[in-house]
Order: sequence, then C-alpha cells, then structure tokens
Amino acid sequence: MASNDRQAREERARLRTYQARQEVHAGKQRRRSRDNLIAVLALVVVLALAVGAQLFFFNGGPGTPEPVASETPAPTEAAGENQGEVPSPDLAEGRTWTGTLTLNDIPLGVELDGAAAPQAVASEISLIQSGFYDDVSCHRLTTEGLYVLQCGDPDGTGGGGPGYSYGPVENAPADGVYPAGTLAMARQSNNGYSHGSQFFIVYEDTTLPTDSAGGYTVIGQVTSGLDALRAGVIDQGVADGATDGAPVVPTTITGFTIE
Repeated sequence: MASNDRQAREERARLRTYQARQEVHAGKQRRRSRDNLIAVLALVVVLALAVGAQLFFFNGGPGTPEPVASETPAPTEAAGENQGEVPSPDLAEGRTWTGTLTLNDIPLGVELDGAAAPQAVASEISLIQSGFYDDVSCHRLTTEGLYVLQCGDPDGTGGGGPGYSYGPVENAPADGVYPAGTLAMARQSNNGYSHGSQFFIVYEDTTLPTDSAGGYTVIGQVTSGLDALRAGVIDQGVADGATDGAPVVPTTITGFTIE
C-alpha cells in the first residue's frame, strides 16, 4: 500500500515537472512571436520614414541640397521614357532662337539653343507659342550657395507641369558650373525624364551637383536685363528671411516671346 502511494506521488511529481517544462517552452514561444512582431513593426516604421524622406527630397522642399530639382511632371511616371504628348525635337530646327522673357514687366533678352538641346528647346517653343507661360509665377528663389530663380509652374507650388514629361538630360556642363545668365530646365532628382515646364534662371555663377541622371539641361542664356532682375526681384530676398523659398517680391511671367 505504501509502495503504491509513493509511486502515485512520484507520478504526480513527474507530471508537474513535465507541465512546468511545457509552460516554460510555451512562454519562450510567446516571447519569440512577440519579438518577431516587434521587429516587423519596427522595420515597417523605418521603411515608412525612408520613403517619406525620399518623397520630400524628390519634391524639392525648402532646404534640400538641390533646390532646382523640384519639377514634378503630371502625370508622374517611372524614369526612362517620355510620357504624354511631348513636342517633337524637330520643332527646335537645330538653330538659335531669340526672344524676350518678361518678369514683372522687366524684359530679359534670351537665346535658346535648339542645336544643343533640341528636345528641351522644342518643348519650350511649343509652350511659349501656346501661351502656356502667360501669368505663371516664379515660385522659388535661392540665395545661399545656389543662386537661381525658378519659374514655369502653373500651380505655383513647385509640383505643376504641362501634362507631359520628357528626357533625357541635354547640354549639361561637364564641370557642373552654371554661369550667371544660364537658362536651364528643372527636373526631379535622379530622373532624367522628368522635365516639364519649369525652368530656372541662374543669376550668379552656381555649381550644381550631378546625380544618377547627370546634370541639368541648359537650354540657353539671358543676354540682357539680368541686372534689372536682380535689382527688382533678387536683391529683395526670400520671404520670411529664408534662403530658399518664395521671393519677397511676387514674381510673374508677364510675357514670353520667341522667334
């Protein structure tokens, strides 16, 4: 009888030990699952932050290191090919075009080089002749390190365009130096096929870094009126005392002719 009681106690002890081990094992499994879930959530947060930062950079928000890379074509498409009804480069006729770009009634003499940048110049000729630029703003001025006035966005936000986008980069300076008076096309970072209607005027010698798409398409130059533009717009600075943003003097394209 005593032997049977002892055997029963030993069986119960073994059962409790087994149950304890099972509980420890189950606890480890729960902790492992919890840790895996935390790791996955952390990865999702990191990826979301990375994507958000990249989108901010591509849209050229104030303070980005490439303040002319803010063109967002409509519709936005993958890099590598033209999108929409892009004017034929034949329109540039492989020649120099002369005209007048008027900002706030300040006339700037301009030349567009249809031989060096046929696709971009063809697009500009088409937009100019259609009246696309009439009363469109110059929404962005940079005054520290990079010296450009950016114009041509019909939305005035830095995100507008003509409804098409094109590439590739043409006629970019090999040394990355854009002399005062340069006229060049804005684009998205790392996307040589994101040109649209936005262009920038370099008012002081500026060095712009290249990215995976190269430099920036130079379409021509300002041949006269740059000093008047500096006095009437540039020298008044950027709104709120910033170095990158809307000009203090609201600036509008009041005329653009080419021939």
